[in-house]
Amino acid sequence: MTSLTIGLLSAACICLGALVGFGLQLVLPAHHLSKETQDMVKLAVGVIATSTALVLGLLVSSSKGQFDAMGERLVQFGANIIILDSTLAEYGPEAKPAREQLRRSVEGVLQRLWPEERTGGSTLAVIEDTRPLEAVRVKLRELKPGTDEQRARLTQAHQIVNDISRLRWVLIEEAQRGLPPILLGVLIFWLALLFMSFGLFAPRNVTVFLALFVSACSMAAAIFLVLEMNSPLDGLMKISSAPLRKALEIMDKS
Repeated sequence: MTSLTIGLLSAACICLGALVGFGLQLVLPAHHLSKETQDMVKLAVGVIATSTALVLGLLVSSSKGQFDAMGERLVQFGANIIILDSTLAEYGPEAKPAREQLRRSVEGVLQRLWPEERTGGSTLAVIEDTRPLEAVRVKLRELKPGTDEQRARLTQAHQIVNDISRLRWVLIEEAQRGLPPILLGVLIFWLALLFMSFGLFAPRNVTVFLALFVSACSMAAAIFLVLEMNSPLDGLMKISSAPLRKALEIMDKS
């Protein structure tokens, strides 16, 4: 289920809570809607609202941290590619096939991760694909260093490829951390209760309906943003491709 679908379902559940509150106005006896009852409900709702705000704030903070961490990994990924290309350039013209393979691999990742037109497929599968990196390893193994300088450069190149492989697996593992469904369910339930209490005592007119609808959509938008930031390689909010594009630009100039 996509983040947008969950966001829309969240908005529907929250709006349904408000509608239930409006419905209870019509069936509850008058003494259940007295001033004393309103004050007591407001106290209970205040506790729920505080808990909801705390949980939602923590989720946004945690998701933003994960999103930023993915971006930092991609920056390191791009930096390692630049260093690897520079190392192969210092090795000599014999390393040109390896450099060309490296460039093709980066171009392929860019085209599949950030296509001009979305295909709807999971971009995590692109990171999990080992073929581009293995093709670079094959080209490196084909090199036959003839001097100590070339042997040192080749050793350094193998080490950088290992670092890139390690970063790739870190990206894959970090992408597995999702939002616990039970936490999301409890959060939506709390929000539905809040809006049910709003509808219970609110006047029934168009202005109130629109105000509650906009508020419900705002809460659902916050949940949508949390889910999107928890999946920085997929969805509408992706991490920036700038580090890899910059690496490709520098490789073209060298």
